[in-house]
Amino acid sequence: MEGTVINWMGAVAGLILAVVLIFKKVNPVYALFLGAIAGGILGGASIAETVQYIIDGTNSVMGAVVRVLAAGVLAGVLIESGAAERMAETIVDKLGEKKALLSIALATMIITAVGVFITVAIIIVAPIALSVGKKIGISKTALLLALVGGGKAGNIISPNPNTIAVAKGFDVDLAQVMIHGFIPAVAGLIVTVIIANLLVNKGVKIADGDVVTKEEDNTKVKPSFGRAIVAPVVAILLLAINPVGNILNIELLKSFKVDSMIILPLAGIIGLIAMKQTKNIISFTTSGLNKMTGTAIILIGAGAIAGIISKSDLSATVVDAITAMGISGTFLAPIAGILMAAATASTSTASIVAAGSFGPAILSMGTAPLNAAIMVHTGATVIDHLPHGNFFHVTADSVKMNIKDRMSLIPYESLVGLTMAIVATILYGFIL
Repeated sequence: MEGTVINWMGAVAGLILAVVLIFKKVNPVYALFLGAIAGGILGGASIAETVQYIIDGTNSVMGAVVRVLAAGVLAGVLIESGAAERMAETIVDKLGEKKALLSIALATMIITAVGVFITVAIIIVAPIALSVGKKIGISKTALLLALVGGGKAGNIISPNPNTIAVAKGFDVDLAQVMIHGFIPAVAGLIVTVIIANLLVNKGVKIADGDVVTKEEDNTKVKPSFGRAIVAPVVAILLLAINPVGNILNIELLKSFKVDSMIILPLAGIIGLIAMKQTKNIISFTTSGLNKMTGTAIILIGAGAIAGIISKSDLSATVVDAITAMGISGTFLAPIAGILMAAATASTSTASIVAAGSFGPAILSMGTAPLNAAIMVHTGATVIDHLPHGNFFHVTADSVKMNIKDRMSLIPYESLVGLTMAIVATILYGFIL
């Protein structure tokens, strides 16, 4: 039996309740579960049906959760070994002070792209950015935009939780999502650097106390750049084998179908060996797992609310509205990503909810699964930085910025996400 179709107003009410609870500092996972329960009951489902829909929703994200936890091995190795920090320092040093904002944005983009969670990547690069910015007189506002914009660009081409979530949501290959997000990511990087340069003398200035001393860095032995990049290079090469084989039609490469759940931990371990840090394998991987656990649990909460929304007529209502306004159905994919990011203030959560709730409707309009995944994914970066999410506060703390000043950055970072969503929609909605 199909069960009760939940009224879209009840589902939306549940989603709004979840957002309000998150604003009230309720744990996001519990907020999403409570919102899911309220949405099901208010939408007309029985308690038993509501529970079943929530369980179905959480079951649907288990594949993504397992892959996210596995990715913790790579993340832990890159962060705890100092490899990520070494890469950031090298990029900034090589590009020099004249291209400071480009180097900061590019460093954050690359650190995020190789598998470090975006907030952690920003925390890693922020002290370097503040030091350079203080020296040459760049405002804190411009620096944070470079950090955030670079992170957003890297986030859509990374083996991070959001990319894993959207790939699983549309049942497409993770590497394909990463590769096809490259052009939108470059567009995002370019816009980031342009806008950041316009803000060089605007906004908050860097105070002496904002710059972190290097005392702790001097006691930490970091690997050489060559050893530091082994793990990400191995991960990228292994993930790229199958897509390259499909592009070049080489059967040997096409037959290489190894899941990211195996590739990412393997790359981390190979990197550990290259850096001669095998004695730290337990501490590094434990740290990586701890960093991913919170995100994995939030994805379960996202699956709960997605289970309720997917059983509602919300997607059909949105499709009818788009049709009535004469808007192309292609726009449903980025719109779904934008709406769910606004609701959850999280790229990962938005990707799961949008794919689970709007996926069938998007695909029914003739959009290919891979194209849909990329448009939803880039749409989820447009307003995923709102104050009810963790990203907003962590990025503010990374450069010691108060809430009021951090709020002023929202329009600029939204332009970065919007650029990537527009480029992705043009490419994968109308051209390819």
